[in-house]
Amino acid sequence: MATHHLALLLLAALLPAAAIGADPDAVQDFCVPDPGRGRPVELNLIRSYPCRSPANLTAGDFAFSGVRVAGNFSAETGFAGVSVTPAQFPGLHTLGMSFARADLSAAGGVNPPHYHPRATETALVLAGRVYAGFVDTGGRLFAKVLVEGEVMVFPRGMVHFQLNVGDQPATVYGTFNSENPGIVRIPATVFGSGIRDAVLERAFGLTVEELRRIEKRFGVPKKAELED
Repeated sequence: MATHHLALLLLAALLPAAAIGADPDAVQDFCVPDPGRGRPVELNLIRSYPCRSPANLTAGDFAFSGVRVAGNFSAETGFAGVSVTPAQFPGLHTLGMSFARADLSAAGGVNPPHYHPRATETALVLAGRVYAGFVDTGGRLFAKVLVEGEVMVFPRGMVHFQLNVGDQPATVYGTFNSENPGIVRIPATVFGSGIRDAVLERAFGLTVEELRRIEKRFGVPKKAELED
């Protein structure tokens, strides 16, 4: 009996931790925020307003056309991204999800290595041939070429990437199980945030001249302005 009780106590202790790992469950069908009512409150990094009355909503409040076309392409990477959270599409509010469109220019367009700290992503290739993959915490790479209609999943917090390996532009549609998945872009975070030279030199075996060349691309701020 004592062992049974101990197991129940351990399960009870673990359940709250598991719940913290996801967006809060909704307590109503939906909540399209109304900026005209009251003051906003911050909930899980999302600015929330009181809900609009369901009687005043239409189908248009739950439809979004902002991913019909590609975003602005980067000259350096050939990547264009359009992220959609409740900030852009209020109908997503409280539903625990968001989505994005990624376009890769032909012959080498790349969505550089990055990760989402608060969400798992599924990526559907709408057009083109895309080499996609992620690296787990053991350093193992899971990658393959995806074609139109195929889907790959990137587990939460895993570094992942996408590269156009076809001769035509590629489009990928990603969905996230969080309203605010967040994104940490590895190259810009490492080389564009002002980390001290000594750290980067030892970590990557780079010379000062090589660091300056890389940092120039990301417009690294003056390090003295960022350090305590």
